Amino acid sequence: MNPDEQEEMNEWHEALLRVRYAETDKMGVVYHANYLVWFEIGRTEFCRARGFSYRDMEENENAFLVVAESYCRYKAPAYYDDVLIVRTHITELRRRSLRFGYELVRESDGVVIAEGETGHVVTDANGRVRSMPPGFAELLLAPPNETERRASSGRAAALISGQCAVGSEQ
Repeated sequence: MNPDEQEEMNEWHEALLRVRYAETDKMGVVYHANYLVWFEIGRTEFCRARGFSYRDMEENENAFLVVAESYCRYKAPAYYDDVLIVRTHITELRRRSLRFGYELVRESDGVVIAEGETGHVVTDANGRVRSMPPGFAELLLAPPNETERRASSGRAAALISGQCAVGSEQ
């Protein structure tokens, strides 16, 4: 991998979400398994920002990004109604696998509440390991498209004003 590709991998994509009541326990603290769901939201939005979705890979290329491992380090609690920034970037990209890194940051005070990583293997519909489809590695390394940047800004404004809950859709 050349230095330019390495620099592109270090670029974080940010998505906002608001902690829903159903994601907390009796004490109002987020249940630990939800962090992995939020990582998935981060991955999904990372890909959308680069012009494709998981569905595109699955339906058009018979390629699936299977989660082979996941890791989450909980650093501070998240609470009901917190607005969180899901920061996502690629930490490793190979011919048949890739890794995403994550940070979950509470927007109100900038506290990193969790960090983690997921490792993915590219497979076909039968679960056999295969290479990344042509063009997708380049899309993953590309900067977000301008249309997505504007849309993200609009969603963030709507989330803060309470008009929608970004991140609840997959």
